[in-house]
Amino acid sequence: MKRHVMSAAAVGFGMMISSLLSANAAEIKVISSNALKTVLGELAPAFEKATEHKLVFTWGAAVPLKAQIEKGEAFDLAVLTVAGIDDLIKQGKLVGATRTNLANSGAGVAVRKGAPKPDISTVEAFKRALLNAKSVAYVEQGGTGIYLKALLPRLGIADALKDKIKLLPPENPAAYAIANGEAEIGMTQISEILPYAGAELVGPFPAEIQLITSFAAAVGANAKQSEPAKALIQFLTAPAAVPVFKAKGLDPAANL
Repeated sequence: MKRHVMSAAAVGFGMMISSLLSANAAEIKVISSNALKTVLGELAPAFEKATEHKLVFTWGAAVPLKAQIEKGEAFDLAVLTVAGIDDLIKQGKLVGATRTNLANSGAGVAVRKGAPKPDISTVEAFKRALLNAKSVAYVEQGGTGIYLKALLPRLGIADALKDKIKLLPPENPAAYAIANGEAEIGMTQISEILPYAGAELVGPFPAEIQLITSFAAAVGANAKQSEPAKALIQFLTAPAAVPVFKAKGLDPAANL
């Protein structure tokens, strides 16, 4: 199925942007949030095959990546949270006319593969699961981590969890840490849990406290490869890309 989806994307998209197929193959520098890593990683070969361009990625948490752009990092396309993209457009770092919604992502809870899955179906159950856990991990500078810093005090469990919380750097995603046994429970975007075979998704946050993060893409104001970067945006929002987004735990722009 995976091979079929990518093949269809390559063929269909190749026809759509045939005008971009030239001897001048470009190297497109993409700065992207980890939440879209699995989607972009799967679609990249199809795009490269269809266009003869090459994609070079810089991955990380959205907040520090935005800071890199603000400091003058060279890039062609940014894939970040909508809030981050919009702020960078206001700063003149991104071209507003190229801003395109890509997907919505929900936050979820992960445990190590084979471990018992706690009940998190309600807010009270979610609180009990965290309180009963020996350790809880999340990326401090990630969007989910920033949200949790406000959520846990609001739920009245921040003090009780103080000694259990393991704050992770962006280069050590929560699901990766869980798969390695660094903590009992991890919290992050669902799309960042599914790729790790050693971690399992318990489920999404309860609806009342769910964090829905919207992601968008835009071309850099100083992009050296602006037209190829625009073609990549078209590719990511083409119908053939929709099944890939869904398979990776994201709600694609086509459904928004």
